[in-house]
Amino acid sequence: MDKLQCEVERITFRNDDDGYSVLKCSSDDFSNIITVVGYMPDVEIGETFNFYGRWGNHPKYGKQFIFEKYEELLPTTLDGIKKYLGGGRIKGIRESYAEKIVDHFGEKTLEILDNDPDRLSEIHGIGVKKLAMIKESWNANREINRIMVALQSYDVTTNLATKIYNYYGPDSISVVSSNPYKLADDIWGVGFKKADQIALKMGFKLENYERIRSGILYTLNKYSTDEGHCFAIRSDLVKDASELLGVNSSFVEDALEKMVKQRDLIRERLAGEDENQSGSAYYLPMYYYSEVGTANRLLRLLDTERNGYFEGIRINEWIMTDEKPIHYDTIQLQAIQAAIDNKVLVLTGGPGTGKTTTTKGIINAYREIGAKILLAAPTGRAAKRMSEVTGMKAKTIHRLLEAVPPAGFNKNEDNPLKGDVLIVDECSMIDILLMNSLLKAIPPNMTLILVGDVDQLPSVGPGKVLADVLSSGAVPYIKLNRIFRQAQSSLIVRNAHKINNGGYLELPDNNSDFIFLDNDDAEKAALQIVELCSKILPRDNTISPDDIQVLTPMRRGPIGTETLNKMLQNALNPEGLALKHGFTEYRVNDKVMQIRNNYEKGVFNGDIGFITAIDKETLDVTVEFDDEKFVKYNSIDLDEIVLAYATTIHKSQGSEFSYVVMPIMMSHFIMLQRNLLYTGVTRAKKGLIIIGEKRALFYAVKNNKIVQRNTMLAARLQKDSTNLFSKTSSQSEFSHLS
Repeated sequence: MDKLQCEVERITFRNDDDGYSVLKCSSDDFSNIITVVGYMPDVEIGETFNFYGRWGNHPKYGKQFIFEKYEELLPTTLDGIKKYLGGGRIKGIRESYAEKIVDHFGEKTLEILDNDPDRLSEIHGIGVKKLAMIKESWNANREINRIMVALQSYDVTTNLATKIYNYYGPDSISVVSSNPYKLADDIWGVGFKKADQIALKMGFKLENYERIRSGILYTLNKYSTDEGHCFAIRSDLVKDASELLGVNSSFVEDALEKMVKQRDLIRERLAGEDENQSGSAYYLPMYYYSEVGTANRLLRLLDTERNGYFEGIRINEWIMTDEKPIHYDTIQLQAIQAAIDNKVLVLTGGPGTGKTTTTKGIINAYREIGAKILLAAPTGRAAKRMSEVTGMKAKTIHRLLEAVPPAGFNKNEDNPLKGDVLIVDECSMIDILLMNSLLKAIPPNMTLILVGDVDQLPSVGPGKVLADVLSSGAVPYIKLNRIFRQAQSSLIVRNAHKINNGGYLELPDNNSDFIFLDNDDAEKAALQIVELCSKILPRDNTISPDDIQVLTPMRRGPIGTETLNKMLQNALNPEGLALKHGFTEYRVNDKVMQIRNNYEKGVFNGDIGFITAIDKETLDVTVEFDDEKFVKYNSIDLDEIVLAYATTIHKSQGSEFSYVVMPIMMSHFIMLQRNLLYTGVTRAKKGLIIIGEKRALFYAVKNNKIVQRNTMLAARLQKDSTNLFSKTSSQSEFSHLS
């Protein structure tokens, strides 16, 4: 390959989806500006590179250098140093200060930063605090550059090098060189495929045990994150991991045995499985302990006697003492009485069936008894809505349990919650990990009321807790079916129940809270969505753009979240202070969503907020979430948030929006299922506009095939569950931890 050393003068073109860039560069070896093209994750004007590739001639644009790999160098010209320092990489140095520093120190600028950085105090405006920030950032970048140089042939990006350095510190190069698969274990956002790419370039063999182990863990994690499984069947796991790794299945089978012995995995043998164990269930330990723990704790709660003063209580006398007497129907009265009579109760039902009214009745009844009541919900928005409708303070489950890093809770078996009754709303959202943590903190004499709509999509995380609890038959439940008269006036409510029953929908195109706009062209539909959100709905100033949420089945494609978010951002928030990170530009006032649980920051997967400030000096972004919680993100943390003008229907669970705009088209074919459509429709409170194809809508209504998740919670809750499993030694070894 040819080598070209040059400085980036301008960026002519950049594809944010794949990183393809067309750069105009200057080089000491050429008198003219050179066109350089290729793929790179990030690039800034003023940066200097060694590009490796070949020269070519484009039929339209002429001679250009096509690179296959590159390495970043420190600039050598005064102009290049100014651009490099002022490009935002060094905290505390903006363009104006870069100009002052280089004008003062000239060609010795980088040498001064390396060897005598205290001399920066000679520059007017650089005080003690700013100097400390610059020194820390420069030293970190110098170490990151060292990592980049050492690992440059393995396609390690600046962002990845920064994450590696932040996690491993001075041991970064030795750790990555000895076992690059640790990256997939230790660093969020680095998957097996990236670690494998680095490892194979380092010369690791396909059959290397660490590689096989990492591939198996990656496959299991994908089952959990993509499909919601708590475990994998052996035959599926061996097949998929072998295909991923490109090795004979025998290597995977051998690795599975070793991983079980080393307790990396837990194997549970299903009763009646064949001799080759093809039906064995393989769990990641955290899901096994959570599933077993959830079952054991629920059964223990059911079997423990409650406080004596709950016995024999009849609720009718308290219903009439409510400040505004409510007429409850028979099934609601039964539900309120059942909540008094049982240690654990599930209250379920669709929109308009009175779940909220019944929950308030349960609260009133327990208040009159003098019970201490706790309220919780999985997300900030759901907790806020619960507070508004009940008049009592509700917390997110994470805040109720007092989440503390790293991924733990102050409230647990040794430090349980204090109260008589815990009512939890939107329980269809609760995954197996969170349910186990919640149950750990519930004392034996506490009553637990779980409220939720079991017909919605299951949790984003693994498991289907609410559905399993109901199907087990182990927990008493009440299902509300009657649609109340005041709710029948809403076409959103009526159509939601028609969807759930597989019936035909009413599809007016105006003058309704449920509107359908026919459009079979995805790109035109995207433009129509932007027009609705930016101009049509807010035109009379009674609807704010912040009240509108776009929900879509998928992330990719012309009406997926990625495309729609860029279009909506440019329409709704086109200007203002901005910070570029990867392929996304974040702007003040942008709507964003947290996409992973971060216990240290106290924000969790699915939380929605707005960017309130961007500090170009420190490269920090501040986001305000619900309950006026302000969270700072640095340039490395930013991959934990995404734009949220449009989000997937899955991610909308537990949230309620005044107005929802939702595309439904045949291009979403793989996702068109009844419970997905039902979940999207029931997120809208005041108005819903569906844009798309009638045949896609009707297909989703008729497609009631539920994608099954691998869980054993229902079976563990059943009284005869011991007959369904035969325990292996590995299960019994871990039983004391469940």
